[in-house]
Amino acid sequence: MKRLLPIVLIVLAVVLVAMATIQPNQLSPAKSPEGAVQAMFARVKAHDYRGAYSYVANNGGNSEQAFAADLAGRDGSLRTYSALQQADTKVLRATDDQAMVRATLEYATAVGAFYDTRDLKVVKEGDSWKVDWPVVKEANVPPQVIQENYLRWDVITRGSNDDWGAQNVEAPRVRIVSMNAIPQENSTIIVGEIENEDTVPGFVSVGATLIGKNGQVLGEETSFDKISHTLLPKEISPFRIDFPTVKLSTIKSVRMTPNSMLVPASADPTIGVLHQRVETDARGRHVLKGELVEQSGEVVNIPHVLATYYDNAGKVIWVSDGYVDQALLPQTPVPFAVDLNDAAAADVHNYRVTVNEYILNRKDQ
Repeated sequence: MKRLLPIVLIVLAVVLVAMATIQPNQLSPAKSPEGAVQAMFARVKAHDYRGAYSYVANNGGNSEQAFAADLAGRDGSLRTYSALQQADTKVLRATDDQAMVRATLEYATAVGAFYDTRDLKVVKEGDSWKVDWPVVKEANVPPQVIQENYLRWDVITRGSNDDWGAQNVEAPRVRIVSMNAIPQENSTIIVGEIENEDTVPGFVSVGATLIGKNGQVLGEETSFDKISHTLLPKEISPFRIDFPTVKLSTIKSVRMTPNSMLVPASADPTIGVLHQRVETDARGRHVLKGELVEQSGEVVNIPHVLATYYDNAGKVIWVSDGYVDQALLPQTPVPFAVDLNDAAAADVHNYRVTVNEYILNRKDQ
């Protein structure tokens, strides 16, 4: 098997090079609006952005480089770690020379599946149809000096040569502030909030064990990424734990397990959340939309949005999350949207948005 691996890699590299060198004039012209969109995304799926660009209308608005960057990502964003898996298309309306086609895209990423929906205008040029790709406006961050003045905690632990049994600094005290079990079809969702009560930062997680009516364990899960893991002193994070195969009616009790570990941390970067509102998207689902603004001088490569929804009594009734596939450049608004459970939407009285961040080559690391 070890001898076969280099051969497989060489063959794969040859295939990829051959795919990338296909000339646009070798590609078949699209004979229908839907065919143009399908052909374009088929080339994107094959990482042949030159071939995909050949299906873009000659509107003069986008260069091939800007088109490729829009689809392949830039600045170390989540899109740069993704691959298009599937593109489903549907014609919304059409005339003899133009149409509107909806493309529902599924990407495979480092953090799971990512979905995107685009309504694309398609126009007829001669005997073929081409996609009128919207103009990509790249952020232009002007040269500037941003003063940083933020709190930071470092951790010094005992070394390998210290006496055996010497104690390290204790883990921070954390407390589950609230917990709510929600039925959803044949599954159970545990939502709530956890607080770092200490004066030092901590890396936190929450586990849950479901106990059945006869005392048996029905399931054990953790919050995984549906939580803000690094909490500064007195910070509160939502959490959500999914049990996809356990009905709420079979559960007698829930045993919660908060965990914490002391970690170095800082209060930077500062990400502002603007223009928050609940809307209905093109799929007819409730979504929370808004904009993120990185207010310091860092580039946040992968932002992760967590939304906590409360009823009129202040009870947590849902927690949703979503990764933004664009990097946050300093002082540059980037839109976000996370799903809201349709069953909980009518009871939402208030909501709170927090943002986790992943930064490549962070200055203080």
